[in-house]
Amino acid sequence: MDMMKMMKKAKEMQAKMAEMQEEVAEMEATGVAGGDMVKVTVTGKGQMKSLFIDPSMINADDAEILEDLIIAAHNDAKAKVEAAMQEKMQAMAGDLGLPAGMNLPF
Repeated sequence: MDMMKMMKKAKEMQAKMAEMQEEVAEMEATGVAGGDMVKVTVTGKGQMKSLFIDPSMINADDAEILEDLIIAAHNDAKAKVEAAMQEKMQAMAGDLGLPAGMNLPF
């Protein structure tokens, strides 16, 4: 591959990365736990945006269970965002003609 082609690919990748970062910032995912009794929505940057707790879960005796469900729902939402980001990275690598399995960013 000559130097000009490599430079062109690098510029394309830089533009696509900027575009993807913008998309990720706008992305949201909702994680659930306890059969939808607890729901957490996070942004593409991992910030918690909203929290729903079914009123039946609000009981002083069940505080530890509720805490665990909130953590589980948050982790579920975060995993969904990370999976979506990975999918976008794979698509971008394919669009740029990079070898399969190449992890972005480098």
